[in-house]
Amino acid sequence: MTLTLEARWQQLLAPLTPDTDLRRRGYQQLHDAYSQSGRHYHALPHIRQMLEALDGRLATLQDAPVVQLAVWFHDAVYSPLRTDNEARSAELARQFLAQTSLSAARRERVTFLIERTKDHTQPQPAADTDLHLLLDVDLQVLGAPEADYWRYARQVRQEYALVPDILYRRGRQEVLQKFLALPRVYQTAEFQRLEASARRNLGAELAAWQQNRF
Repeated sequence: MTLTLEARWQQLLAPLTPDTDLRRRGYQQLHDAYSQSGRHYHALPHIRQMLEALDGRLATLQDAPVVQLAVWFHDAVYSPLRTDNEARSAELARQFLAQTSLSAARRERVTFLIERTKDHTQPQPAADTDLHLLLDVDLQVLGAPEADYWRYARQVRQEYALVPDILYRRGRQEVLQKFLALPRVYQTAEFQRLEASARRNLGAELAAWQQNRF
């Protein structure tokens, strides 16, 4: 049976706090954040896709609950015109998790993981396999079937609706070029199967922007 997002949250939080009202309020806060009208891609379906991608890989993680919490909070604050979304999302997680039994070290680990999602093209700690899987799961859409990728690309453009086309075009091309310049898009062996399709999708979108076809 497929769990609802709320059921997933309750299952994850129950061992961390017996306070049912706190768990309910935490879920409602996240639900409301991800349901804001300006969210087109960075919304609840993205969180569900990430959690479902982790389902079959939980046993491979060093600290599965911490990674799952990072998924829940990593885009909780999202304003396309700001550059501190990850820091603010991490602070939101820090404040909420301080009310649970999660140790201080594990709370800081959650915030660290969230903050590392700021720029996937930056070098990451080589031995941090949990971080690598989190980032790969976050980027799985890049290697999705063509139709799904273009839906994602259009949704991201919608989120930046306030940015003039000439500025968005330039910025988006820079992002795409940075990904294509990486030795590899995905860090984990299991996501390497998506590498070729991700590069094909990224290259196609870049060409579309360069040729004014987007």
